[in-house]
Amino acid sequence: MNSPDNVSSPDPVASSALRMSKSRASADTQSMISSTSSLPYRASNASVSSLFASTTTPTGSRSGSPSGLGRSRMSGSVFGGTPGERQQLARAEQPGDPRNLILQAFVPHIAVHTSADTHELVKDKGIGGGLWELLRPFGERIHGKVTVRDSIGAGKTWEDFSVRFVQLGDGLDPPDVPTRKSEEGRGLNGEKQETKSAAQRSRTGGNVSQIESLVDRHLSYAEDFPNMSGEDYLTYKDARLRDIDTTSPFYTLYLRRLLSGIPLTPHETFAHPVACVIAISSRNTTPIDALRTLYQESTVGTKRMPLWVNSEYLRYYVLVHDEERDDITKSMALFDQMKKHFGLHCHLLRLRSSNCVSTDDDSFRLPRCEWVSASEELADIQTREVQEDFEDSYPCIYETDMTAIRTFIREMVTQSVIPSMERCVSTWNDQVASRRRGIGGRFISLSKKWTGFGSGTRGSSGSGNSGSSSNYDSLQGFYRPDAPEAIMRKLADYAFMLRDWKLAQSTYDLLRSDFNNDKAWRYHAAANEMAVISTLMLSQAISSKVRSETIDQMLETASYSYITRCGASYGALRCLALGMELLRLRNGSATEDAARWGSRLLEYKVVGVIGDALVKERIAVCYASKKGTGSGSWGGRTRKSALWSILAADAWLMLGKPQQSKQRLDEVVSKYSSLPNKDSLSQFIMANSFLQSLQKEVQLALYPESAIEASGDMADLIETSIEEETAFKSRPHRRSLMGAATPALASLGSAPLNGTLEDEKDEATPAVQFE
Repeated sequence: MNSPDNVSSPDPVASSALRMSKSRASADTQSMISSTSSLPYRASNASVSSLFASTTTPTGSRSGSPSGLGRSRMSGSVFGGTPGERQQLARAEQPGDPRNLILQAFVPHIAVHTSADTHELVKDKGIGGGLWELLRPFGERIHGKVTVRDSIGAGKTWEDFSVRFVQLGDGLDPPDVPTRKSEEGRGLNGEKQETKSAAQRSRTGGNVSQIESLVDRHLSYAEDFPNMSGEDYLTYKDARLRDIDTTSPFYTLYLRRLLSGIPLTPHETFAHPVACVIAISSRNTTPIDALRTLYQESTVGTKRMPLWVNSEYLRYYVLVHDEERDDITKSMALFDQMKKHFGLHCHLLRLRSSNCVSTDDDSFRLPRCEWVSASEELADIQTREVQEDFEDSYPCIYETDMTAIRTFIREMVTQSVIPSMERCVSTWNDQVASRRRGIGGRFISLSKKWTGFGSGTRGSSGSGNSGSSSNYDSLQGFYRPDAPEAIMRKLADYAFMLRDWKLAQSTYDLLRSDFNNDKAWRYHAAANEMAVISTLMLSQAISSKVRSETIDQMLETASYSYITRCGASYGALRCLALGMELLRLRNGSATEDAARWGSRLLEYKVVGVIGDALVKERIAVCYASKKGTGSGSWGGRTRKSALWSILAADAWLMLGKPQQSKQRLDEVVSKYSSLPNKDSLSQFIMANSFLQSLQKEVQLALYPESAIEASGDMADLIETSIEEETAFKSRPHRRSLMGAATPALASLGSAPLNGTLEDEKDEATPAVQFE
């Protein structure tokens, strides 16, 4: 994809107004459509309809219950907010704000390991996945305010703090990490860990093709079953009233699924557990021994994490009491014994074991999880489509259980998990990072760089290290968890999850040079990526010079290492997408940097056809965010924004999404109408005819019968199209614009404010018709 600034000589372009969108789809597009064609949409299934409708419908316009009845204290919406009403939403409820997505994505992960009797008790309640599935939706928003202290002891209160509950062992086998003949997947005793179930594999994110398929399913549903009330994103009545900061819900879905299910990898520790919930129930006949057995399994047994995961994390012991079958007095006595044996990190969770149904007076629907991987949501959609029993798709719990779970999670997070992370940050910062920041640490870094040059061959032949002074094992591809580099990476990730951006940024910056010296390229790329994100999350202003010398350099290094050295398209996509969004929020000249990195993202070809169209939308938004000055809006990028909106509209029409294409074309009309010279495009014949033909094709795709009736008869319509093609000498497919013809559209961004229409018959057509 050529950028708008690199203009080459185009060919004459025009197209017929009668080509249907089906003939425009490329081979890749057809393959994506055919891959989901075997999964029919069932509008009669309210379970599936509710899941899809939550993407585009405002939160307040639908019931919290799937049947439209009942009550719900937590919103089941994946996205919310009517376009143009952003000011009515609280900061934590703005799904389009990338800072909010980052805050909710990079959060502490808490593993859950339970006994068989606990799993059976929760299963009796209608929750087939066990205790972790019951806790997971409540961890996405901790009830009440949470206070976190930074590295200097200053406390800050957050109302949107969250944690992620995962089953112990989830997140392994990421798609981008090649299989190594090493001990990465082995326990301490050298035995290979048990094969993961299909459900566990589906909960691991990072699969870009699955994300594309999921967003395509949501888009197809929105196209086939639009909400005509005017509240839906695609049917919003006046596109001009929509705020440019109102993100497309489909792009928000794309970003959310990109950040969901972060894989468990050596080079970053966001998915490494910061704590583990070890739970038994009151049905257990040997409770203390069962707790010790579960602890041993998670430490040295079959459930032990890989070698590159630090096993010294918090253990939190939970006794699940059955309110309907067991004696609370005995459970209280057992709970006192637990505190004597295992310390104060214990909790008594009182739950009812009977299955709750929606007709019960105190029933509440279990909240829908927003942070699930694309594979898991696709599997959920397929399950709901073949499921006839509507009520079984939405388990309910009692109000007393909901209160008990919220209290348990809040107590564990505020009294155990966060203080434990704060102590680790303080200890690692004082004992490891502070030494590295000093003069002695800098000399050590230089000595590692130069001594490794002469001793690399001898060191690599023995232990696989890149140098005798390096802690990186190049054969197995990771640092051991007790290595200073691994500890500092964990320190930086802990600081990031605790929202101490300054400490995180300074630590990532130190690690960049260490990983570069050790040639740990995946670590190096990840450190540059998070250094960029941490820097842009800080509230302090960044000059254009600093951006070019630091931000651009780190983004370039991260993307190059991810793609060229590691072949990790997921990492490159995440890095550039988040960098583009955070740069756009800084306004001014940073918006043009954001658009440039969006164009680079398209050039790398790490996204599919759906992501390609969505990124073009975002590039248009980046240019639209650049505000001009004066009455003529000098310095604005309205025309470039309109150009990328046209490219996005063309891409959506090629994919058979005329509703999306119409939205982009409405934006184009609105943008050109805002210019001082509203008719400036009409003097460029080829650009104007291209836009008009695109509008006609969208109109025909949306209303085929009315378009034919308005044109008289089919024969006249065909004759008119043939005359147009002869006059404009168009090529058979306008999708060739994505190649050589794209620069012709690029100069839309530089069309003059005033001009006169020249007679093309007397003068040869210029090479660039838009200038």
